[in-house]
Amino acid sequence: MSMKKYQNELIVVIAFCMMCGAYFYKHQQFSRQTEEISSLKRSVDEFREIVAFQKIWDDKTIASKIDQLQTVIPQSKVKWSKTGKKLTAGYDNLTAVELNKLVTKISNLAVEIEMLSINKSDSVYRVELRCKW
Repeated sequence: MSMKKYQNELIVVIAFCMMCGAYFYKHQQFSRQTEEISSLKRSVDEFREIVAFQKIWDDKTIASKIDQLQTVIPQSKVKWSKTGKKLTAGYDNLTAVELNKLVTKISNLAVEIEMLSINKSDSVYRVELRCKW
């Protein structure tokens, strides 16, 4: 008998609970969708970056750009060995300006640096470079 008395209030409470549940479900779905969209955007950006790197690494003029490393420094200071797609170079008695030019050129090339050793003795530098492309 007491249920009949509070029947309308019970219906309102159940409707309110269903409304709150629906609200929280909708909020959760919206936040999950937002996360998925941001994840998808991140994946697309990474894919574009990979494609850009592939274009750089597939560049056929890398070999000629690497040959420029030989001409940046006077020939008397350079020991050069290029075989296939591998380079081994040694630079002796470099000044700070020459070292700066060389490191800038190396950092702007699309090569995989296997070893880069820079040693300073007094005011001159010695650089050893081994890279491949």
